[in-house]
Amino acid sequence: MILYNTTYNISRMAEKDWLDWMKTVQVPAMMATGLPTEHKMLRLLTEIENEGVTYSVQYCFRTMEDYLAYQTEHQADFQQRHHERYKERYVSFRTLLEEV
Repeated sequence: MILYNTTYNISRMAEKDWLDWMKTVQVPAMMATGLPTEHKMLRLLTEIENEGVTYSVQYCFRTMEDYLAYQTEHQADFQQRHHERYKERYVSFRTLLEEV
């Protein structure tokens, strides 16, 4: 299993809209590609003092090939939609993990 994780720090002023948009638009669209098998959204509880709230959004892929198909065919569009909607109100970083 391949786990694709994006960690977001979203401004407190945009948090409610972001969370709603992620749950009703972005995550369902990602799952509709048929490539991830499941997902999780988690909020960081050990937040350091900053101007935002941190979330982890995780997608599981059966194989590296499924993840690479997502990356090639969909990733740029998903990232662009997110950036256009929330630019200057978030920072993010991505990690790719393999279950062992």
